[in-house]
Amino acid sequence: MPCTIRPADFGDPALEAFLRAHLADMAPESPKESQHALDLAALQQPGVRLWVAWHEGRIAGTCALAVLEPGHEELKSMRTEPELRGRGIASELLDHVLADARARQVDRISLETGSMEFFAPARALYARHGFDPCPPFGSYRHDPHSTYMTRALTTA
Repeated sequence: MPCTIRPADFGDPALEAFLRAHLADMAPESPKESQHALDLAALQQPGVRLWVAWHEGRIAGTCALAVLEPGHEELKSMRTEPELRGRGIASELLDHVLADARARQVDRISLETGSMEFFAPARALYARHGFDPCPPFGSYRHDPHSTYMTRALTTA
């Protein structure tokens, strides 16, 4: 499904609603202490880049990268509009952010996602894009409700 992907417009009320829905979707799936999604304010902090995929005039998905340390960034706020899931939007967004990271000479992208069945499609998507399981990274600690994945990027 072709989308237009561009940097987030944080003044867009549709983006705020989309991100609130993201947090609401995940809230019942994991305990509060295991919820690591960024809210609108956190996504606007220095070192965070958020992109929005648009399809037919509406938000179809989001994806962000947050700097962990020089050369290592974390994938955050990956969400596809529920009624549009399974149409390749998440893959388009993921390809876009990985290309952006490569262009900026980022060496590694890591992520945290849930370990529950609700998150199985996300884990499968990440595995298809070359992410492998890894130990907790950054400030994360072992959590049975979390799965950690990472992949090295090459510029070739």
